[in-house]
This record gives sequence, structure tokens and C-alpha cells, in this order.
Amino acid sequence: MHRDLAAFPTLMNPLPMPVLGPKPPPRGEDLPCDDGEPMETKRHRQQMNLLVDSLDEHWRDRDDVCVEGNMAVYFSETQARNQDFRAPDVFVVLDTVRKERKRWVVWEEEGRTPDLVIELTSESTEAVDRGTKKRVYARLLRVPVYVIYDPFSAALDGFVLGLHGTYEPLALDADGRLPCTQLGLSLGVVPGEFQGTEAPWLRWFDAEGRLVRHQLEHAREAEQHARDAEERAREAERRAVASEARARALEAELAKLEER
Repeated sequence: MHRDLAAFPTLMNPLPMPVLGPKPPPRGEDLPCDDGEPMETKRHRQQMNLLVDSLDEHWRDRDDVCVEGNMAVYFSETQARNQDFRAPDVFVVLDTVRKERKRWVVWEEEGRTPDLVIELTSESTEAVDRGTKKRVYARLLRVPVYVIYDPFSAALDGFVLGLHGTYEPLALDADGRLPCTQLGLSLGVVPGEFQGTEAPWLRWFDAEGRLVRHQLEHAREAEQHARDAEERAREAERRAVASEARARALEAELAKLEER
């Protein structure tokens, strides 16, 4: 049976295919917030907490910094879609907004990337820390300062991004510390106790060379200051009582002399 093709306009003039625009980047809230890999040891976790907590305490009055530990950093859409992300042990971003985050997504943070990254290395991760991660931080994230520290051997190495986009060794200062000029701080190793563990700890130092203390140290200092103030008050009271006693004794001696 003959059919009039005019009755089927879609066959004669097929509808144009829609023009698809560029695929939007994945939303940060849909991306994993860490790499799923636990810290190497308890000491590695303690060292990360010490670095993050002490810097948070030091900058508690600032609202333009971000200090995080073991948080995923997404720097490209391809990397995010391939789940090929990095979760630095510690990273610091300046000139940003201080707020709670689950992940750092560069294209949602006005293109900001970390100003400093610290990797807490071990025998099993050293090759990656000095190889793949080092190249990513230099070539893709352009991190100005990269630090590698072994919490057990106390081996400390720092690198600064050179003019050609590769890392060059960062020399220690006169005090044996790594200068982090962007942060106005330096990093040095200090033996001591933290959370019940005696170890050589990587610590922050301020521009005057003073140790940047974590919250518990500040609390202990406040308690010590309170105890010292209380002791000074008691000593002043003892002196006042003794002075009053001497005055009464002198008055009594004068009274005896007058009677005589």
C-alpha cells in the first residue's frame, strides 16, 4: 500500500541533534574526602595531629587560612573522574576562607592550591613521596614548599619550587630549621613527649624562633601561670602578715620604753 511520505514529516526532515556543551566538572560534594589509606603508624597519626593542631592554635584569630591533614586534594576534572587524587598528610593554604571542609577542590576554591605540603614518610612510602607525589606537587599543583619527614628516623628534607617548575633542595637556616617564608614560620625537630609518646617531633617555630605550642601546651602554660600568680599572692600575703607582726612587735617595744 502506497504511503504519502508527507504524512511523516520527521522522516523527510529529521529533528536536529541537540548541541551538547562542555560537561560540567564534578561537584566536590560528590567526591571522596580521603584516599582510604590509613596513616602508617600511631606515631605518624600523632605527628600529623601535632602539626595541624599547633598551627590551628597559632592562627586561631585568623580567618584567611586553611590547615588540613590527610584530606583529598582535587586539582583537575580528569584526575577526579579517574579517582586519581592525592591526600597530603599536612597541607596549608593561605589567602582563602577558613571554614569546615571535607575535601579541597581547586576549581571550587578559585584555583587556589596549597602553599605548603608535608608528607610523613616511611620505608614503604618513601619512593612514592620522593617520586610520583613530588612530581604532582611540583608540576600540577605548583606547591611552593614541599617537606618530607620520617617520624622515626627524624630525617627531614625540604624542597622549594624553582623557576623551571622543579623542586630544588631547601637549605636549613642557622638554627638547623627549614624556613617556610610564605607562612612566616620554620620547621625543626624537637625531642619531647606528645600524647604519651617520646619521640623526635617535627614542630613549627614562629618568626622570632619561638616554639609554636599546641592547645594542650597552651592550657598547661595557663595553668602554670595561674599557679604562679596564686603562689605570688600567697607570698605577698605572708609578707604582709610578717610585716604587720613586726609592726606590732615594734609598737609593743616602744610602749615598754615609754613606761620606763
